[in-house]
Amino acid sequence: MQNYLIKNIAVVNEGRTTVQDVWIKDERIEQIGSQLSISGNYTEINGEGKYLLPGVIDDQVHFREPGLTHKATIHTEARAAVAGGTTSFMEMPNTKPEAITQERLEDKYEIARQRSLANYSFFMGVANDNADEVLKTNAKKDRVCGVKIFMGSSTGNMLVDNYLTLEKIFSESELLIATHCEDEKIIQANMALYKAQKGEDHLTAADHPLIRNEEACFESSLVAIQFAQKHNSRLHILHISTEKELQLFSNMLPLAEKRITAEVCVHHLYFTADDYARYGNLIKCNPAIKAEHNKHALWKGLLDDRLDIIATDHAPHTWEEKQQPYLQAPSGVPLVQHSLLMMLEHVNKGNITLEKVVEKMSHAPATCFRIKERGYLREGYFADCVIVDLQQATTVDKENIFHKCQWSPFEEHTFPAAITHTFVSGHLAWENGVFNENKQGQRLLFQL
Repeated sequence: MQNYLIKNIAVVNEGRTTVQDVWIKDERIEQIGSQLSISGNYTEINGEGKYLLPGVIDDQVHFREPGLTHKATIHTEARAAVAGGTTSFMEMPNTKPEAITQERLEDKYEIARQRSLANYSFFMGVANDNADEVLKTNAKKDRVCGVKIFMGSSTGNMLVDNYLTLEKIFSESELLIATHCEDEKIIQANMALYKAQKGEDHLTAADHPLIRNEEACFESSLVAIQFAQKHNSRLHILHISTEKELQLFSNMLPLAEKRITAEVCVHHLYFTADDYARYGNLIKCNPAIKAEHNKHALWKGLLDDRLDIIATDHAPHTWEEKQQPYLQAPSGVPLVQHSLLMMLEHVNKGNITLEKVVEKMSHAPATCFRIKERGYLREGYFADCVIVDLQQATTVDKENIFHKCQWSPFEEHTFPAAITHTFVSGHLAWENGVFNENKQGQRLLFQL
C-alpha cells in the first residue's frame, strides 16, 4: 500500500487549525508534526494553502440497494460520497426487500464489502412485527451502527405505529435507536384537508410543508423522547426540521454523555419553503423543507449544540420520477456528493467556522455512534481525510455528478471550494477528479 507525506497543510482538528505535516503509512495516520523527515518509499503532496479535514461521516443515507438499483447502488453512491469528501456512511434499511432480518442486513454488508469505495455501516430495520429479530442485533453492537425506526411513513412501507413494538425496542435494544419522526395521523388529516380544499390535481410541492407540518414533526419527536426517557434508551432523532422541536433537546451535557441526540440535514440548513417556486418536487423530501423561520432556528440550534450532527439523508430518485405530479413524485434529494461543499459555502459566507463544520460532520458522528478510530486526525487513527482548496471553485454540471440518478438541485451552481483529495483508510481514492478503486472501504466498528 502506498504511503503519503502531506507537507505544510492547515490541519483542522478538534477545534484548532495549525499548519503541519501529516504522514500516512498504510491505513493509518503515522505522525503529525512540523517539518517531518521520513525514510522509505512515499508520495509527497504539497498541501500549502490547502486544508486537511477528517473525512465526513454521514450517518443517514439511502443507497437503494438491493431492489431499487435503477435509482442508485452502493457502488455508485459510495463513489459520489468519496468525490465529495465523505469517507464513511451509515445506510438506511428501506430497500427492497427491507433490511428487517439478520440475513438481509448481512447481505448488504457483503455488497458493500465488494463494491463500496467508502467505509460503511447499515442500520437494522424495525417493522411492526419483527421486534425479536431486531433484538438479535444486540449481539452485533460492535459491528452495526444502530436500529432504525420510521415513526412516520416515508419512502417504502416501514411505518412502525404499534406501541407494543416501540415499547419492546426502546426497553431492550442495546444499540443506538435512530428515528424518523413524523406523526402519521396528523399528516393524513392534513392531506385529506388539502385535497378537499384544493383538489388532488392542484396540489404542488409548495403544499408539502403544510401537509407534513411542524406539528407532525414535534408530536412524533416528543413520543420518541418519552419512550427513551422512560427506558433510558440511546435515542438519536434524525433530520430535525422545525423550530418547535428544538425545545426538546439540550446542550447542557458533552456529546459523549448525552442519551438523546439530534441531527440536522444540509438541505434544511440551505433551502426554505420559498425555494419550492424554483425547484418544485426536486426538493420534496420527508420531513419537508419548511418556512424560513425554521431554518434560522436550526442554525441557532446547530451553533449552540442542541443539534449534534450534520448529515444528508441522501435519497436519490430518477429525474423521470421527480417530474411526476406532486402526489406521485417520491420524496428525497441526492446530496451526498455536495454536502461538504454546501457547508464550505456557509463557511465562505461567515455562517459557521471551518472548525465547527469538522466538529459536526466528522467528530460528532464518531463520538455519537462510538466509531472506533475514525472521525479525528489523530496519530494511530485510520487515515480517513480530505484535502480541500478554499481558493478553487467547483461548478456542478451533468458531467461531474456521480450519483446514479445524474441530477442535482445544484446543477449550474458554483461552490467556492473544491475537494481535491480523499483518503479512505489510507487509500487515496479520489485525486483531482480521478477515482482509484483498487481498494474498497472497510466495515465500521464500534466501541462497546
